[in-house]
This record gives sequence, C-alpha cells and structure tokens, in this order.
Amino acid sequence: MRVPNSVVLPVGTHVDCCQEQEVEEKRCDIMAKISAMLAERKSNLAHFINNLEGSEEPEFYVDQWERLKEMESCTLTILNLVAVNCTDHHDIKKLEATILEHVKNEELFPEVVRVLPPVYRQVEAAIVDIAQSEEMADHGMMDLQYLLSKLCQCKHLANLGRELLQDILRYLHRIGLVVWYEEIKHLESTVFLQPTFLITMFKLLVRYRLVQQLESIS
Repeated sequence: MRVPNSVVLPVGTHVDCCQEQEVEEKRCDIMAKISAMLAERKSNLAHFINNLEGSEEPEFYVDQWERLKEMESCTLTILNLVAVNCTDHHDIKKLEATILEHVKNEELFPEVVRVLPPVYRQVEAAIVDIAQSEEMADHGMMDLQYLLSKLCQCKHLANLGRELLQDILRYLHRIGLVVWYEEIKHLESTVFLQPTFLITMFKLLVRYRLVQQLESIS
C-alpha cells in the first residue's frame, strides 16, 4: 500500500482441505474483504487529509499532509485470487503460469518491454555463478564491496563501478534474484545472494502462536 502502482496477486492455499463449493465461497469472501479494506483505507486517508486541511494552523502539519497525500496517490491493483492445492504439482505449475501471464501484461507492468543494457545481464549471470560456487556459504551473505571486487575479476566486468552495481542490484532485488536492504543502515553493505535462506530464517522466527510457544518454555 506504500509502493506506487503496486500489483498484488492473492493466493489461497489448502484447497485440499475444502469442498469445491467452499473454495469458491471463500474466494468471493476474501476478494470482498480486500475490496472493503481498500475502500476503508481510501476513506480514512481522505478523512485525515480533510482534518489537517481544516485545522486552525495547517502550516504546522505540512509534513504529515504531504505523507498522507503521497499514500493516497499510491494505486493498488488487486488481481483475482488464485486457489491452489500445494500438495498438487499441477496446481503449482498452474500458479506459475498465472504469475507469468500477469507479469507479461504490459498494461499491468509497462516496464516489461524496457530493454536492459547488456551489462545488467552480464552482472546477473556472474552473480548466479558466484551464488552457485563452492566457496559460497549456505547463508549466501556477501559484503557489497567484496561482491564488487569478485565481479570485477570477470574480464568483461573489469570496469564495473560501485554506483552502476548498486543500480543493477536494485533491479535484481525487484525481480527477486537477490535481496539488498539498502534502506536499512545496518544492512546496506550486505547483499543476500540466496533469498531462500532468508525465507527459511523468517519461517523459524515468524510463525503462528510464536509468543505462546516461547512462553510455554520453562
């Protein structure tokens, strides 16, 4: 909701635990709740903005007003929910095909037709090779400067600069090949070449009833 022109594809799992009619009912219910949530958000933002504009000294709230107006301008496209049975390989392939179909939709993603400079592909291929190399630790974490030095060892990337690498890493982060939290000070110099490691860590740390599980430990 804070990213301009976001596109969200809701995915409903555990279809194997439901009757066929139940799946459709739940799909409609979820989409209705999402629509209601978006409508409520729009209404709340308009209400907060009106309050600030109608205050006795609105000049004191310019920063808040600008942030709210920025949030109000962030459009959010919600696609139709896809229901999948995660134990069925056919359903997983169906989900993959649906995602690819949406991603190739130029109306949803105008940048899909943008031609990338060859160096982007070269760096992407080199990073994949580094991530798959035997010297790469399982966690896949690498210092940004060290990554740059490793890439510069490639003959065709000898002149790669830090600024260009950062631009390329932003692109690779957006497409999910790497994870780079440049906006977090303590992590801005670390690149995660194995995003799946982070997913595993989050699964261990963020889980249902985690607080209750921790409290049950004597």
